[in-house]
Amino acid sequence: MSILPQLIANSLIAAGTYALVAMGFSLIYGATKFFNLAHGVMAAVGGYTAFFLLTRFQEFNDYVLIVVILSALFTGLCGYVLDRIVYLPLRKRKASTMVLLVASLGAFTIIQAALAMIFTSQFRALSSATTEVVYTIANASITETHVVILGSAVVVLIFLTLLLKKTMFGKEGRALSDDEEVAKIMGIHTEKIVGWTFFIGSAIAGLAGVLIGFDTGIQPTMGLQVLLSGVIAAVVGGIGNIYGAVLGALLLGFAENFGVWKISGEWKSTIAFAVLIIFLIFRPQGIIKK
Repeated sequence: MSILPQLIANSLIAAGTYALVAMGFSLIYGATKFFNLAHGVMAAVGGYTAFFLLTRFQEFNDYVLIVVILSALFTGLCGYVLDRIVYLPLRKRKASTMVLLVASLGAFTIIQAALAMIFTSQFRALSSATTEVVYTIANASITETHVVILGSAVVVLIFLTLLLKKTMFGKEGRALSDDEEVAKIMGIHTEKIVGWTFFIGSAIAGLAGVLIGFDTGIQPTMGLQVLLSGVIAAVVGGIGNIYGAVLGALLLGFAENFGVWKISGEWKSTIAFAVLIIFLIFRPQGIIKK
């Protein structure tokens, strides 16, 4: 059973990444009520922004925290611009959620292709694993990046909790999520709230992409796997609920890592979709209702 502590550690690390993506996805879904498929590729944008800064400006290698912050902010800006030039015109034309879904798929494809053309499809690493500090806790080995991933997930959860419950933006955002028409009648500038929601949600996805880059590396096609993991965690936890997103990420992380304990790691995706199907059949509202 000496492998058990490492399995638990791996599960928590995976859950931390899934939670970051799922929280951003749920935040955007709560405001727009559609599955923004381009959310996954925002993680790739964040990762490649960090890669660009670290390779083009060598001095940034001594200020990694600044690189992470700038990458997350730039990704948030990309998400905001995407909403303004693609989704906003569609919403003004009263487009259905299916039309928005297809538009997000198109945006995903275009951005992914652009990243491949600019940076090539070659796998990139943001750091050297040989120089990273490794900690041993209860016979489980975790790297400095893993600690940052877990810490970031906790910090983002606290930030979103305070943002949604203690600020006027959060109150207006929750009103928009409950009923958009009533929110407009009450004088809430709903499109402004949606724009900021895209900025924050995309920035969180960008942060996840940067951390994935430091942990395992980046490539233009990484957005699909990030999207699937985040969406499954969000749906399992309760779509539109940030606490549910975290719980869904924890469940998914443990299910995947313990599920492949005795079998090949290639079954991880199969296990993830099996968990999703089980919840869709027996508890479609997720662990926590919106």
